[in-house]
Amino acid sequence: MAHRIRPFRREDAEALAQLAVRAIRTIGPRAYSPEQVAAWSARHGQAASYVERSEEGHLILVCVDDADRPCAYALLAGDGHLDHLYCDPDHTRQGVAENLLAEAETAARASGATRLYTEASELACAAFERAGYRVSHRRDFEVDGVPIHNYAMEKALA
Repeated sequence: MAHRIRPFRREDAEALAQLAVRAIRTIGPRAYSPEQVAAWSARHGQAASYVERSEEGHLILVCVDDADRPCAYALLAGDGHLDHLYCDPDHTRQGVAENLLAEAETAARASGATRLYTEASELACAAFERAGYRVSHRRDFEVDGVPIHNYAMEKALA
């Protein structure tokens, strides 16, 4: 199956919201408890938030399949913060995340950003490390009273 990356369109919002929740609920249990997965996924799923972020100037890169259906996406803020990287479970291990990270890096460099940074889940760390990000520290926090963790990671752009 061929994939290509294109800019976000308003009509993608619902598909991206569903994709993020499906990824969290399907892949999340490999490293997080049922309570953690429930709290994490509850913070996603609102289609309007994608439209808002796009209108605020955030770059949303959408990876689509042959039928132009979203199968993964990355959300990049203007300061180099990669806030989301989600891949539909049916499209993992196909280089999609790596391609999105490369496109995000190209866009960040073009905008003059000097670094990229993210908060990666236990499951996403390896993809970020392959793209040259390094862990700065583990972040332990709560989501709706549920303890959870992820990793602060960054990549300098020379």
